[in-house]
Amino acid sequence: MKAGLEVHQQLSTGKLFCGCPSELTEETYPSFLRRLRPAQGEDRSVDVAAAFQASRGLTFRYEPGPSSCLVELDEEPPHDLNPEALDVALTFALLVGARLVDEIEVMRKIVVDGSNTAGFQRTALVAVDGELSVGDRLYGIQSICLEEDAARKVGENDAEVVYRLDRLGIPLIEVATAPDITSGTEARAVAEEIGALLRATRRVRRGIGTIREDLNVSTEGGSRIEIKGVQELRLIATYAEREEARQRLLLEVREALRARGAHVPDGEPVDLSSVFSDLRSGPLSAPSRHDGVVLGLGLPGFGGLLGPRPGTEERLGRELADQARSAGLKGLVHSDELPGYGATDRHVKAVRERLALSEADAFVLVAGPSPRLLSMALARVLGRAAAALEGVPGETRDPLPDGRTRYSRPLPGRHRMYPETDIPPVPVTAALLDRVRRGLPERPSELQARLARVHGLGAEVVRQLVYGGRVDRFEALTARGHPAALVARLLSQDLPAAAEAGAVAELDPSTETLDELLRATSTGRIGKEGMPAVLAALARGAPSVDAAIATTGLEGLSPEALRELVERLVHGQAELVHARGNDAFSPLMGDVMREVRGRRDGREVAAELRRAIERELHGTAG
Repeated sequence: MKAGLEVHQQLSTGKLFCGCPSELTEETYPSFLRRLRPAQGEDRSVDVAAAFQASRGLTFRYEPGPSSCLVELDEEPPHDLNPEALDVALTFALLVGARLVDEIEVMRKIVVDGSNTAGFQRTALVAVDGELSVGDRLYGIQSICLEEDAARKVGENDAEVVYRLDRLGIPLIEVATAPDITSGTEARAVAEEIGALLRATRRVRRGIGTIREDLNVSTEGGSRIEIKGVQELRLIATYAEREEARQRLLLEVREALRARGAHVPDGEPVDLSSVFSDLRSGPLSAPSRHDGVVLGLGLPGFGGLLGPRPGTEERLGRELADQARSAGLKGLVHSDELPGYGATDRHVKAVRERLALSEADAFVLVAGPSPRLLSMALARVLGRAAAALEGVPGETRDPLPDGRTRYSRPLPGRHRMYPETDIPPVPVTAALLDRVRRGLPERPSELQARLARVHGLGAEVVRQLVYGGRVDRFEALTARGHPAALVARLLSQDLPAAAEAGAVAELDPSTETLDELLRATSTGRIGKEGMPAVLAALARGAPSVDAAIATTGLEGLSPEALRELVERLVHGQAELVHARGNDAFSPLMGDVMREVRGRRDGREVAAELRRAIERELHGTAG
């Protein structure tokens, strides 16, 4: 396997070609509609991916808001390139030793899926030929670009897609690696290192969706596949490994098809509605339920090769179904799934007779009310079946939550680029580079060493802070006098655990909220052990730390009440105390902590318990 990454990181610098803030909002103004068509690129050719996107004939509805202006609406020319965003891109380029271009030229990249109101995305090459050190290996950085983010999809149906314009125009750094990655584990490690370097600039946005990875994977004998828009770092290795397995399966299927002399026919789809007219439910019941039709095509030599293969969850039938979905259907039914979906052996035999197929052949069926749509879907399915005879077609795929991917569109090519005529070139001068070099931040390795040295933290804790992007928050809270070890635990352990307990993707309270929580522990209002419970209450929607503490019931155990509680428990276990002496501490500590439930600090509880045991052993009053 060979793989490369394209990492896209949003910047917190204001939008790239106007003065609007780089913030998302739920407030919207009246929407407007657009239809988009593909334009010719610089060489007067239409890009295959743009043509594919336009073929769906969709209408796009756009919702502007407070962070949108006439630039996002494509009613005003773009302003000059944001100089602060350029500084960040130059900073990253210098950190990886890349070769900077002499002049920044903004280009238009044709995109007609509706994610840009103008039908193109603006992008600019900043540097090439960098190098990234991860472990004991070096990975090439092919290019570093500065580009604008797309609009945010908030809804869609068969005819219309709804986008919100708050995200459109937010600056992105795009970092593309060379295809030097050889495993899913390496892919994740490289993505982590790039993310840490980007966060080292201290001018990137945080949160779900602010950093996205495109993963390019190929195997020997296969083709480049772009998995577009991976947002969960933990799944990068899974996507890479499953794509490798998918390509291996497709190569095995290719060899089996060639050995059988399989081929794809040139004929038109056959109307098989009469075969399934008696079905009243299931995907093939369109003739009886919707006054629709069932169309079918034969695939000579494909019999038994569309369904699951031993040792893998991947299958060629799923590849064909993805093509039907790309045309607007919910999927298709193929012969390796039948009998099923209400269809019997009698239906299968009738289909084979109508299509003149043998048992060694396969067939695919699509059903619905629109013969035109079904024919278009089968044309795409037929094209994908033909590609199976060649092996692995290059394409763009969407990531799914379970680690699988789904066909999205053809790979874009060079035909989609042409110069942006509304923005003047930006020279990269010696004075500009000198200023950026003087402000270069600490590299992740340097930052880890400093945090360990200054705060006495362990290597793994420091790594979690740096690679988790939590250093700014850590330093802000320790500057307010909170113990470094406690702050590190809060940020690296308690926050992720609380997000999971609160069933949210990410929990990101403000620094002020975390400061208030830490002060509640330092004053004895709650114990350190109670912080996860308070954070979980915040994740579930508690409006403040006070409200969260009240919800959890952690407040109200005074030092006097703690002493009384411990005395009662020790006295109730007097026989154990006298039998085991100070060794009774461990079992009793568990009992006490279950009663205390995070209302007092664990060290304070332990000290009070030891004193109570001593009093019980020596018969002294508390």
